[in-house]
Amino acid sequence: MATNESVFRPAEILLPAAEVAKEKWACVACDQYTSQPEYWEEVESVVGDQPSTLRLMLPECYLAQSDERVPRIHATMAEYLQSGILTPAVENGFVLCFRTTESGTRTGLVGTVDLEAYDYTAGSLPLVRPTEQTIAERLPARLKIRRGAPVELSHILILIDDPEGTVLEPLKQKAGSLRELYDFDLMQRGGHLKGYAVEAEEDLRSVDQALDNLKAGMGENPLLLAVGDGNHSLATAKAYWNEIRETLTEAERETHPARFALCEIENIHDPALKFEPIHRLVTGTTPEELYDCWEKYAAERGMTLAEDGEGHTFTMVIRKDEYPVVVRNPKCVIPCETIQTFLDDFLASHPEAVIDYIHGAAAVRELAKKRDSVGFLLPDIDKHAFFEDVKRLGVLPRKTFSMGEADEKRFYMEAKKI
Repeated sequence: MATNESVFRPAEILLPAAEVAKEKWACVACDQYTSQPEYWEEVESVVGDQPSTLRLMLPECYLAQSDERVPRIHATMAEYLQSGILTPAVENGFVLCFRTTESGTRTGLVGTVDLEAYDYTAGSLPLVRPTEQTIAERLPARLKIRRGAPVELSHILILIDDPEGTVLEPLKQKAGSLRELYDFDLMQRGGHLKGYAVEAEEDLRSVDQALDNLKAGMGENPLLLAVGDGNHSLATAKAYWNEIRETLTEAERETHPARFALCEIENIHDPALKFEPIHRLVTGTTPEELYDCWEKYAAERGMTLAEDGEGHTFTMVIRKDEYPVVVRNPKCVIPCETIQTFLDDFLASHPEAVIDYIHGAAAVRELAKKRDSVGFLLPDIDKHAFFEDVKRLGVLPRKTFSMGEADEKRFYMEAKKI
């Protein structure tokens, strides 16, 4: 059993009933394919009228329809609970899951994170931290869904820095003796997902102790759990908890389900866990105007743009052509910060232009074919330096990295009452 000090805890975890078609139930995270509504139209076609997490979340490409969709989401959650479509699968434990994609098979553990140990406020140093900047303006739409929702589903992936494999590896080695929960192919090129119940007291204690040991070796202001994906979803859970905690007694605060957010932890050193840069696409401007502004912006700050040399390197994608751009003498620490600070400045003076954050170079190349569109491909990321970069910089610029391509993002599967 987890101790009161544990930040990652077991929970009662809900799954779809045995008769529910799992390949129609599980859908990719809502913040994917935001510029490709055709992907979500395909999902609609796959799901049809079957029970699905598609009915329990709001794809971000449909945020403008939130007033219409959110009440339906809440009603469907309640219906799935009442009818037994969503049912308790693990009484007090974790779900050990294996996700197989083109990158390999990665291991994760689904449980809950204590929101009292998490803070997204700039400069704070809690055990659970965001790795990227949290944009307050992105929370209200998500809060609208969480308020009044009887259950939560999660695409939050939280990273641990465990090079020796002390937390997840022992469970992975005994997976054959655990109770199987699901085993199926994910839709839309999502790969394969397999899950097992982790319920034995000795296994719960093993996870707890291994995390304590990691924390003990981290020195002052340890970063135990780093939010890899779903940063704004976790921030929304925290904001919601802050809203209701003041209405509770001290005793109620200790065990209230909204205090604990559903998530999956993964080891950053897992060979199958690929880190990809998140690319940029700017629309509503011409490539010539954007590049001229970039040159002027750089010159005013003692930087220059070149085709080669030392500095931060990017690739501009314009129609079917690609052009290398090197920012020499960059003033920022990492390339993503260099390009984002310029684009923020450009967008502030060009309200007609719009930025989107794109997972996958192929998607950027396709989208940049459109008129008045410019793509920016960012360089690769060294995941083994990731924790040190976060400690050094505090938080990384928003949308710095992605854990795999869009179709490798977490699919909604498990749920928990809130």
